Amino acid sequence: MDNKINVCLVDDQMLIREGIKSLLNLSNKVAVIAECSDGSELADCISHSSPDVILLDLSMPIMNGIDTLKWMKAEAINIPVIVLTTFDDHEWVLQSIQEGAKGFLLKDVSLDTLVEAIESVNNGQSHIQPAITERLLSSMSNQNTSTTAHSKTEALTEKEQEILRLMASGCSNKEIALALFKSEGTIKNHVSNILSKLGVRDRTRAVLLAIEKGLI
Repeated sequence: MDNKINVCLVDDQMLIREGIKSLLNLSNKVAVIAECSDGSELADCISHSSPDVILLDLSMPIMNGIDTLKWMKAEAINIPVIVLTTFDDHEWVLQSIQEGAKGFLLKDVSLDTLVEAIESVNNGQSHIQPAITERLLSSMSNQNTSTTAHSKTEALTEKEQEILRLMASGCSNKEIALALFKSEGTIKNHVSNILSKLGVRDRTRAVLLAIEKGLI
């Protein structure tokens, strides 16, 4: 297919890169066109291959994932990045997103999930693995008493907060509608209102902000 999404892999472990590449080669939607062993090699990869999406590990020598994201932000490189790592500590997740990552996945994800995430960020959306948002909720459950969080919570209705919690657990609009005995159209309207009130563009950013500020 000529319209495959071109991907660059950034990971210091060659066997991991080969494994991810072999996995993605099973898909007819994605093509791995470049590989780097750490962030210091990424500039050359970008200039020679022009990837659509970058898959980035966090723990690497010389230039790790966070430093790579900071460099990309400073250089105004707007290629969407998915962090693909074994680390799920909430500070790593939040810092990655704050530095510009559009997605965050663990390396044990399925091919379908990985391809879905690549498609999402390539289309301008964010994609955080639901299991990670659940762990974020658990790890930050005692950090929800800030004044900012309180003021933002007041801007959301009780129903909107309930929908946010279901969004954080990975539920789709259809699943939320079934759980709350509402039409899917009604849920879509609620989600649009939530995004507007929180000042974000997509569901993933809404969930991350809600977790970070203790809204749910």
